[in-house]
Amino acid sequence: MAEKTVYLSLGSNVGEREANLRAAIAALPGAGVRVTRVSAFYETEPVDYLEQGWFLNCVVEGETEKAAMELLRSLREIETRMGSKKLVAKGPRLIDMDILLYGQ
Repeated sequence: MAEKTVYLSLGSNVGEREANLRAAIAALPGAGVRVTRVSAFYETEPVDYLEQGWFLNCVVEGETEKAAMELLRSLREIETRMGSKKLVAKGPRLIDMDILLYGQ
């Protein structure tokens, strides 16, 4: 499979938010993503579930040969290894990783 350009959203609002983002970014090459650019870090308010801290976020641009679902599974594995638990929908997260864009 040819390399696809991907854009990933990363967010954290539990613990050392910046350190969590940096650890997740550092784990991406091991998950098959060659990181090419990282946005500035920025804060966002929580949505829907408001009784929680603000999120620190960033966007990562990368290249991968993985299929989209395989990439998503790899991102979930990073979240699990880092100790993130999704106990409440849109609730607090040590790390949350999503695919924004995959290829075209």
